[in-house]
Amino acid sequence: MIDIKDKKQCCGCGACEQRCPKRCISLKTDEQGFLYPYVDQEACVNCHVCEQVCPVLDSAEKKKPVMTYAAMNPDDGIRLKSSSGGVFTALAEYVVKNSGVVFGARFNESWEVVHDYTETIEGIAAFRGSKYVQSVIGDYYVKAEQFLEQGRMVLFSGTPCQIAGLKHYLKKEYERLLTVEVACHGVPSPLIWKEYLSENTEKGAVKELSFREKSNGWKNYNFYICQDHVCHKELFKDNMFMKGFLNDLYLRPACYHCHFKAGRSGADVLLADFWGAGAVRPELDDDKGLSLMFLYSQKGKLILQNLLLEFSEVDYKDVVKYNPAVIKSANPYFNRLFWKSHKEKGLASIEYVLSKKRFLLFKKFHNLWRKAWRKLWN
Repeated sequence: MIDIKDKKQCCGCGACEQRCPKRCISLKTDEQGFLYPYVDQEACVNCHVCEQVCPVLDSAEKKKPVMTYAAMNPDDGIRLKSSSGGVFTALAEYVVKNSGVVFGARFNESWEVVHDYTETIEGIAAFRGSKYVQSVIGDYYVKAEQFLEQGRMVLFSGTPCQIAGLKHYLKKEYERLLTVEVACHGVPSPLIWKEYLSENTEKGAVKELSFREKSNGWKNYNFYICQDHVCHKELFKDNMFMKGFLNDLYLRPACYHCHFKAGRSGADVLLADFWGAGAVRPELDDDKGLSLMFLYSQKGKLILQNLLLEFSEVDYKDVVKYNPAVIKSANPYFNRLFWKSHKEKGLASIEYVLSKKRFLLFKKFHNLWRKAWRKLWN
């Protein structure tokens, strides 16, 4: 049976819960707000199916994409509403127009992030844009399998671990399944997200929210929130939640030891922001958003030919050195200090940790290391 002794060995994909034939596994929230599987040992028959579908226990080898492209949606309106170049929308529209189903992450009425699916063009909008919280996967591997068995085309998007979870859950390949991984920095604590909303939404119910509002441009995006008739936006680097997230303070333990980066998730396509576009392909960098498409299968290449996208090939080595999250896990050094101080200080622990001299010294040397890594990567 699944027995989580070290939390860094569980990515929270939910494959074990959904595949258990006795339905004796449930996902429960721990003290940091993350979901982990718990087994009803009296109902468990030790069939070991849960272990067989666990992607952490059966992780793949690293691999490079067969092709890498810079890409953007020709519709500037779509690009403005998207986190980067609007490529996901083009993929999703193609699938829906071919009578398919699109799975992705959306906000629910409480501004928690959950997985869902749509069969309409209008429904795609809810999945557009980054959501920096781990989505609750629910039973959507089961639903995806049901559509596939009906012969429907399915696009399933998610974090690398969610794609790996789906592939292990299915245990076989489907010609009409397109898996789309979003480049993942790591998933922050839903508990911290909930605390942030609680302390920063005193002016009424939240009506609109975006982690990546681009009125200042793609590179200097805003955190944007509207409550009743009051709207507020601030640069991502000034927003408290984003600062803690981007500095790796409260990610899921598994994110510091990710098993699914560098092509190991089994996805057909990986989508990422084309950070470093100004250095690699300056003629494409209009600051409205530009995507990277890493194609890991022939299926991804074939679908690309049918999309209304502007794209051009780029060199994998050139782009990965500016996008280390595609191949490298997050930094764990200040995670323990954050949770230790959080017990006493709550959200104020974010600024507390970021102001520590040892953190500032670490960031200084880390930035120097990143510059050196970019030079040496080739």
